[in-house]
Amino acid sequence: MDINLVIICFLTFIIHLIGTLAYSVRIAGVRTRRIAVSFALFNILVLVSRTSNSFQGPFLAKRVEENLLHPTTHNLLADFRWLLLSATFATIVGAFLIPTFQRVFSRAVQEFQIHRSIPRLLLHICFRGGLAQIKDSVSVPASGNVTALRAGHSISAGTVALNVVAVALWTVGVFAALYAGYLNPQLRVTSSTLSAIVNGVATILMFVIIDPQLSVMTDDVVEGRLSEPTFRRAIVWLVGSRFAGTLLAQLLLIPAASLIVFVAERL
Repeated sequence: MDINLVIICFLTFIIHLIGTLAYSVRIAGVRTRRIAVSFALFNILVLVSRTSNSFQGPFLAKRVEENLLHPTTHNLLADFRWLLLSATFATIVGAFLIPTFQRVFSRAVQEFQIHRSIPRLLLHICFRGGLAQIKDSVSVPASGNVTALRAGHSISAGTVALNVVAVALWTVGVFAALYAGYLNPQLRVTSSTLSAIVNGVATILMFVIIDPQLSVMTDDVVEGRLSEPTFRRAIVWLVGSRFAGTLLAQLLLIPAASLIVFVAERL
């Protein structure tokens, strides 16, 4: 594994780590009863994710171009497998960090209510004991959250299954478009713009079915119609389905790339 691949794997790791930690923001919002502020603060990490994504594309596109010019330079399919594995590893790490992150994030939300300024909040974290509070917030996932899954689904099985599919498609979309350009170099520019064929389905599933249901559950917890343990159990199911989705992405890479080539050839 060369340094360029390590960099791309790291960027992929950051993107999927932040995507996994997004679930803990809802837990922090429920506990602090400051859902809007929680999402506003999380947008800082979303900015980091989008910045990583903006760098990932050019790095990976150059790698594809180099392999087209010098076919023996890289095993491109193996490279994409490593990137998808990075997404899976990031999901595992994110799952273990959720208890710590939601505690840290809850404190950040409470401090923001006092300082009402992102720069002041950052100064408090760095110079006024904030780092010590982060150290005190370190926690490992409670085994009870996993064993409680035996109590049944706190979120519908259909939503969990759709989340697996949505995460798999979203994970593989850009990679499939770039690999399609390698499969048919004459149409690689066209193929690189067709990731929406795959990502579009994932976007529809996430924003039309999955996110609205999770948002309703979040509001139900705040209003007392749903217990926090039940809500946490739903989060565990969604994190588990996200992990399964990154594994499914490995199987979808070549079929998705072939589909994009098929569409590109018929435009």
